Amino acid sequence: MILPINSAKNVYFAGKNSKTQVPEKTTEENKEKAKELPYSEDTLLKNNFLTRTRIGFDKFTNALTLYPAKGIKGSRNSNFYEFLTMGSVPYIVGSLMLMSVFNSANKHFDVFSKSKAGPIGRKMALGVLFYGIAKQISKSFISMPVKTMTGVDLNIPYAKFVNEHPEYPNDSDITSIEYHKVFESVDFPYWQMLYNEDNGKPRNEYFDKVGKKLGLGSNLNDSDQEVKPLIKEILIKAKTATNLSTYLWAATGVALAFQEPWENFFKVMSFKFWDKAKITKSAIAFKDSLVDSAKAFYHGEGRGLQKHAGKILLGAAIASSVLGVINVMSISGKPSKLSAGDVIDNKEKYVVN
Repeated sequence: MILPINSAKNVYFAGKNSKTQVPEKTTEENKEKAKELPYSEDTLLKNNFLTRTRIGFDKFTNALTLYPAKGIKGSRNSNFYEFLTMGSVPYIVGSLMLMSVFNSANKHFDVFSKSKAGPIGRKMALGVLFYGIAKQISKSFISMPVKTMTGVDLNIPYAKFVNEHPEYPNDSDITSIEYHKVFESVDFPYWQMLYNEDNGKPRNEYFDKVGKKLGLGSNLNDSDQEVKPLIKEILIKAKTATNLSTYLWAATGVALAFQEPWENFFKVMSFKFWDKAKITKSAIAFKDSLVDSAKAFYHGEGRGLQKHAGKILLGAAIASSVLGVINVMSISGKPSKLSAGDVIDNKEKYVVN
């Protein structure tokens, strides 16, 4: 009689015997670990600030601790997702090094050189900070209008429940959680996450809403099949627009950081969070310097192109976002607003062959 595999209690593939097997408690510990995970299957998450913060914190802490350890020891469960997640660490470390490289060397300069190098170094540090902030915030300049006008949220997150490979003979129920986006892949979106399953609502509720916003009407027979090609077109255009506009906004952030009024903030800047008076003074100085720097950036100095460089850069950044959204909304598969009465003249005669 051939027994099913899951009925076998001790199966070894590497010549192991009962004398060399790992203690049974390893399996129990793994089961307890699986129970502690927040999700037991692929789960769609709400796209809000709290969720994004929690996901970002979880990914960053894992990128610092768990994922490098798995890679160094050659774990068979170390994958491409973990490799990409660890990319945030050198990005942040490199940014911190760029911030400190000029400022750290100031102590070796004479008084005159230090007075010249100090403001440049601090502006460079502020430029790195504004670069990252502007690049991140500007993504919403595309995603939010697209979501409002089409119903397609480009950044819907979900938790992927991963069954990992056993690394020891008695390992079982080895699981982990990865955080992805439904539309992470343009070619292969995770459509299954968008269907309603066993909750009393229409299965195609999401596609019905998107179809209605795109002008396909209501009560579609197969709304998912009609809407999916349009969503793919939206994704392609939106991601292209985002990639172009974010770097223009990032460049605008860097240019803003290099304006002269920031030197007033640097004179009173303090990181002593326990000193309320100094922190309040720093906050006020930051606000005033930001306003004055924005004015200086916009109005410019000198003559000709140099004077209008700020306006040109800001205009290019705004235009990239606006034109990007307009391009997204020009969906080729969107139905025409013309009715049959607008096309067919009932006064004429027609012959159908």
